[in-house]
Amino acid sequence: MTSKQRAYLKSIAMNTEPILQIGKGRLTPEITASVDEALEARELIKISVLNNCMEEADELARTLSERTGSEVVQVIGKKIVLYRESKKKKKIVLP
Repeated sequence: MTSKQRAYLKSIAMNTEPILQIGKGRLTPEITASVDEALEARELIKISVLNNCMEEADELARTLSERTGSEVVQVIGKKIVLYRESKKKKKIVLP
């Protein structure tokens, strides 16, 4: 992903609300499956990491990216933004 594409995705993500939360339950297979489904449906998602989560947001982002085949767009504080092109419902056209 180029820096121009990443900047474009960041601009879209600014106005997006988090759709998933990761808390003290850590990163379970169910959460990974939810992230995978959300990426297929939306392509770009924002995840909120709660304060009671034992893992750091950047570690979670890296792990989720590997497990779902997505790209980490950005990690700011406790927010993670992931992108993966949808196989069936392509919505975002990258520059």
